[in-house]
Amino acid sequence: MNTEKNYQGTIRACFIGYIVQAVINNFAPLLFLTFQSAYGIPLSRITMLVTVNFGLQLLVDLVSVGFVDKIGYRASMITAHLCSAFGIAALSFLPQITPDPFAGLLCAVAIYAVGGGLLEVLVSPVVEACPTDNKEKTMSLLHSFYCWGHVGVVLISTLFFALFGVKHWRILACVWALLPLCNSLLFARVPIAPLIKEGEQGCTLKELMHKKAFWVFLLMMMCAGASEQSVSQWASSFAEKSLKINKTAGDLAGPMAFAALMGVSRTFYGKWGDRIDLNRFMKGSCVLCILSYLCVSFSPHPAMGLIGCALCGLSVGIMWPGTFSRASAAMPKGGTALFALLALAGDLGCSGGPTLAGMVSHAFGDDLRKGILAAALFPLLLLAGLGICGRFASES
Repeated sequence: MNTEKNYQGTIRACFIGYIVQAVINNFAPLLFLTFQSAYGIPLSRITMLVTVNFGLQLLVDLVSVGFVDKIGYRASMITAHLCSAFGIAALSFLPQITPDPFAGLLCAVAIYAVGGGLLEVLVSPVVEACPTDNKEKTMSLLHSFYCWGHVGVVLISTLFFALFGVKHWRILACVWALLPLCNSLLFARVPIAPLIKEGEQGCTLKELMHKKAFWVFLLMMMCAGASEQSVSQWASSFAEKSLKINKTAGDLAGPMAFAALMGVSRTFYGKWGDRIDLNRFMKGSCVLCILSYLCVSFSPHPAMGLIGCALCGLSVGIMWPGTFSRASAAMPKGGTALFALLALAGDLGCSGGPTLAGMVSHAFGDDLRKGILAAALFPLLLLAGLGICGRFASES
């Protein structure tokens, strides 16, 4: 028990790491219209900021397999936080000192995207390696901090803009940059346990690819990301266009309710997970997710449609951290390669799910209900994956 207490600082630093990840992914989008008006950048170009952010995070997920173990988790984690801090702060000054403001924004996003990609790969295995009594609980609680971070970024930023005006957004960017900067100092001091026991060696990429369980968990992770983002990314547009709700109310009742209830789900399992079977909880969540997709797609009333969006957030909460936990238990020697490739699969799902929903919607005359209905395929596949992975014993 004393050993576990020694690692509480490490776990808390990892919790903050996921709040940093939330800042990276959700702060700049609040300023897209401000960037458009302040720098004269068309929205068609501003959308490239999202593409570069997630595209680089995917690339870092992939290449991190080759260097994280070599330079160590501490050095990698500190690097991730310093890149995040400098990139977020750079939003405030790079556009003003570069000949093309858009190029400055793009550089800032690229810098913090490297930090975000590293955090995606590093935070979960660092927590997994800590000697805790119930790793599934800790993992779920860890991932809840991304959700609360998302809610906090939107609410705190909105409050700041209301009090001081959007024109002072550069100050807020520097304030948010202090979070990863301070957390990098924590990671310079806290103990970090090895993911693989001393004297043992983690699986190579080739060894992982020869395991049937690996491919099942990869598919599950992709479906977890797609299930989460297919509704999340389209919730605001769905509320405004299909439900005819004004943007402010739609954003609060759609994306914000989604993020908050996703956080509630993860916090709930993080608190009482030792009393709940993870496999059953995930299966029940998949069923609820499918029902929420059907509610969004077929409800004739706006209120029911928004309830469906919120329930979707509640249902997907356990999918990502739960798949991480199931994969780690089934392949305890998976090492950095396992977590990096699971993060890559999850991010691919986060990109592919909303894309499928958008393509199907376009094919049916921009009917978002049809697109979201098509995306119900992902929780259905995840449910099937849970049935299959139950057959796998622990693979070394």
